[in-house]
Amino acid sequence: MPVWASALRPVGHERRLLLLGGLALLCVAVFMTLGANGQWDFVLPFRGRKVATVMLVGYAIAVSTVLFQTVTENRVLTPAIMGFDTLYVLLQTCLLFFLGSTTVASLDVRLLFAVEVAVMVLFSGVLHRWLFWSGRRSIHLLLLTGVVLGVLFRSLSTFLQRVIAPSEFAFLQDRFFASFNNPDPDLLAVSAVVTLGASGLGLGLLRACDVLGLGRDLAINLGLDHRRTVSLLLVVVAVLVSVSTALVGPVTFFGLLVANLAYGLVGSHRHVHILPAAVFLAVIGLLGGQLVLEQVFSFGANLRVIIEFLGGLMFIALLMRGALR
Repeated sequence: MPVWASALRPVGHERRLLLLGGLALLCVAVFMTLGANGQWDFVLPFRGRKVATVMLVGYAIAVSTVLFQTVTENRVLTPAIMGFDTLYVLLQTCLLFFLGSTTVASLDVRLLFAVEVAVMVLFSGVLHRWLFWSGRRSIHLLLLTGVVLGVLFRSLSTFLQRVIAPSEFAFLQDRFFASFNNPDPDLLAVSAVVTLGASGLGLGLLRACDVLGLGRDLAINLGLDHRRTVSLLLVVVAVLVSVSTALVGPVTFFGLLVANLAYGLVGSHRHVHILPAAVFLAVIGLLGGQLVLEQVFSFGANLRVIIEFLGGLMFIALLMRGALR
């Protein structure tokens, strides 16, 4: 490749990032102002909380998925394979089963949020400590154990859901669907602080992620402390996924969608390009979807259903492309 061509390539990446960032800002502006009709005192704070929730959740999902795919060296996998989503469903089911809908509805949302995040992070830590720190273990066994535990959590949840009253089950179903409406300001603040702390840990590992993306053997040959890097990245992923899931509920395929779109649109493997692109795409997708949901369907559909449908199509396309190769 000519020297001038390699020199211009980063400029192309930066222009694409600027374009995606501009589209994300445009989505924010349209969402904040469309149909406001001059009622700014009510509209701006109300929609501002929604935008903050979308940006926080989109950031957490996008970053955690890209980092997880780097660790596993597989672009078809998401952190959901570790059982976070099914653990969240089991937590909600157990709370309703043992406490009842009236008690659950009266619980302090901040306390409930803290418990959910703590349980999911503790689950990830115990699983990682048990399997990954032994020299005989590997990341593949860690993933397999996450899949098995996910099936166990889902089975337990299904059993408990079958023995609760129909009215209680209807209350439980509402808590399973990701929702960005009426977010609690206190939860947003706590989530932002936790996310910022996890991001600070991951920021120092960006160059190590680029090396890690070359493969385990090559990364070790280049002098990377593979076990320490993977351990720290899994901690970051666990915190980000736990925060986003506890804040709005499970969104399984959305990370897969934005991560693969980021790789395809940016055309780079450097995480300094991929991570911002994935975050911008997440904000565009969530805000755009919420805007269509409110303005076109008049809240007649759930955003999670649309996201899961598109993400499922992406998952099938990736599998088919891999099979063709």
